[in-house]
Amino acid sequence: MVNVLQITTEQLYQILKIIATVVGTFLAITIFNKLIDRIEKSGELEKGKLVHMRRFFQIIIYATAIFLILSVLNYNITGAIAGLGIGALVVGFGLQNIIENWVSGILIMSGKTYAIGDVIRVGDLTGTVTDVALRTTKLKTYDRNEIIIPNSVLMKEKIINLTSGKQEAVASITFAIDYTVDAEKAKSIIESILKNNKKVIFNLKKKREIRFIFRNKEWTNEIEALFWINDPSNEEFIKSEISELIQKEFKNECILPPIPSLMRREYLTGQKEDNGPQTE
Repeated sequence: MVNVLQITTEQLYQILKIIATVVGTFLAITIFNKLIDRIEKSGELEKGKLVHMRRFFQIIIYATAIFLILSVLNYNITGAIAGLGIGALVVGFGLQNIIENWVSGILIMSGKTYAIGDVIRVGDLTGTVTDVALRTTKLKTYDRNEIIIPNSVLMKEKIINLTSGKQEAVASITFAIDYTVDAEKAKSIIESILKNNKKVIFNLKKKREIRFIFRNKEWTNEIEALFWINDPSNEEFIKSEISELIQKEFKNECILPPIPSLMRREYLTGQKEDNGPQTE
């Protein structure tokens, strides 16, 4: 009779432990969800990041609760972990890329490398971030193509955040002119067109200015104009429009492209160079 009561007491104690574990788990989930909701209302993090963060921590809490319940039931967790370890090793090789992407996603989110709406440059690719998930990041390029990049790939590349949460970025256009042309006149034309463009930001107080880099090469001088724009996602279209206007003004003001000296007169007058009478 005593043994029966002793077993019943032990079982009751185990049941209480299990109930406490389940209640504690739901309390932890509730507290965590309220914390996430508060962060979401404050706007400190994007909603997309919060959804994935919520799922990730819920999995950890539930997994911890399961192991605690197995421990209460005197289940050999060490043996189970050892058994799972072999299986996990096999599965791990297959899921290596997925796990690597998840870890990279957590690092990107926690480090605030970029956020939804930012324009970033990864290698030769530039686009607007439309979604940040645990495994992948989605970019929309200027030609409206959506590109999905694994987070592990992004972590191995040099990422340049062109906007950092602001709707402005630095753009640059390089113009090649003939070495005989007045470079200051060319700069003046470029600056005038940039200042009159609605997509270009020019504010000296905020250090939003237009700057030039001059390079001298054989047969040509290069002028690189650096300026701020207010619509980074459409950078390529803005640069195309500005380049077209500047090239037209260059032509009106006889700002020559780089050409050999023998062809310069033909370019200006439309007449071929007279090399004199030919002898037989």
